[in-house]
Amino acid sequence: MPISPSPRRGAKAQPPAARPDPPRSLRLRLALIGVLAVVAIGLCVLPASLITHVLPPMVQAEDFSGSIWHGSAGRITANGRPAGAIEWHVHPLALMGMHVATDLHWVKGGFVLDGSADITRTRLAASSITGGGPLEDLRDFGLGAGWRGSAGVRIAELTMDLSPRGAVPTSAIGDITATDISSPQVASGANLGSYDLRFNDPASALGSDMSAALNDTGGPLAVNATIQLSMKARTGLFSGTVKERPDAPPGLRSQLDNLAQLHARDAQGRLPLDLEFTF
Repeated sequence: MPISPSPRRGAKAQPPAARPDPPRSLRLRLALIGVLAVVAIGLCVLPASLITHVLPPMVQAEDFSGSIWHGSAGRITANGRPAGAIEWHVHPLALMGMHVATDLHWVKGGFVLDGSADITRTRLAASSITGGGPLEDLRDFGLGAGWRGSAGVRIAELTMDLSPRGAVPTSAIGDITATDISSPQVASGANLGSYDLRFNDPASALGSDMSAALNDTGGPLAVNATIQLSMKARTGLFSGTVKERPDAPPGLRSQLDNLAQLHARDAQGRLPLDLEFTF
């Protein structure tokens, strides 16, 4: 068997071959990935309170939790009035364009709405708004005292101009239903039935009118009317006809008879009405 020659005494061992350094381009890519990872982690933990920097001027928010991307504000005020609480899921890429695109969940008492919105400092465009709840939980928004019932909301599109003075709707497509409506000032608080307010108004210029059709969906009062809203003057006009049905309560019949002394009924017994209001 051949024997391998042993190394000579005093001979130095050869060092292992050195590994070549990675290419410079690879080192740069790895460094960039590391920086982006650090930035991403930092952005993910940005506090929810930063959302205040993109809110419209008339809206204030407090009691934050979560992050700017998925967070909530436990107390919202709009024009100084309590406006419930809100939870949001922000779409990050929209912030690069200095606007907020977000999915929203809004709660005020028992009234709940879900939808999507694109918000800048001067404009709000909302879509797919659904939900509802008791009308009495909306009293902070100007609903008359004593009015009761339930509302359902299905708004496909809604746009509003925003300013320090408030929000001005400029278009709406969808409908709002109200059921089991009552008020102590009307028919001694008797149930007035259910109604549908339908908007089918594409985008309009600021200050122009918006219109909606109002019809009953059952109850003691037959209603067929339109509502014209003047956004510039913040006034509305109810124009249409009302007529009591056979099962109408005596109090409602009496009030309509009093109105008939000012506005004569038509051939079908309907009472024409034109009522102005502010909002």
